[in-house]
Amino acid sequence: MDTVADTTAPAAQRRTPRPRADALRNRERIVTAAREMFVEFGPDVPLDDVARRAGVGNATLYRNFPDRAALTHEVVLAVTSRTTLRAEEAVAAEADPFAALSRFVHAAADERIGALCPMLSGVFDKDHPDLLAARGRLEEAVEGLVSRAMSAGRLRTDIAVGDVLVALSQLTRPLPGTACLDIDRFTHRHLQLFLDGLEAPARSVLPGSAATLENLRRRD
Repeated sequence: MDTVADTTAPAAQRRTPRPRADALRNRERIVTAAREMFVEFGPDVPLDDVARRAGVGNATLYRNFPDRAALTHEVVLAVTSRTTLRAEEAVAAEADPFAALSRFVHAAADERIGALCPMLSGVFDKDHPDLLAARGRLEEAVEGLVSRAMSAGRLRTDIAVGDVLVALSQLTRPLPGTACLDIDRFTHRHLQLFLDGLEAPARSVLPGSAATLENLRRRD
């Protein structure tokens, strides 16, 4: 009597097992804790301290992220992607293009986009395809916000996308260490002063030239 071959077993063996829910939660906690601690203390914070804040063991952290470069990569990717999402949400929520830009600027501050600057000075692959793609999506989203506000006559015309990103970086980039943490309570106040200066009609003549995305990409 012929037997029918069981073709389901090999297929099942070929499937890549999905990560368990608790493993995904641990990874998320590690990335969140790292983002917070990079903001508070700079990108060289001990990884053991990151594990402690995340509530996981050192072995769990290193199983997910074998070194600092891998963890920094993931944090940069998370901050960039989340900030892009905030730009898309602002467009969907605000009919007024300048209100959408304003909403995004405040939301990007809450995502601590300025913390990317010290992280990007670390030793990791800044040209990784994932990071380049994420940066491209963010730049495209912010360009859209600026372009719509300018076309509507709501944004002064002597600025460029780079001006928005530079100001966001300068006004939200924290100083490492605990002494200056209270400065966070002034961030949104100062961002609003910046936004008032962006609104058309312009109240002054700006020195120098507008900051473009090309300016920001240069590595001298």
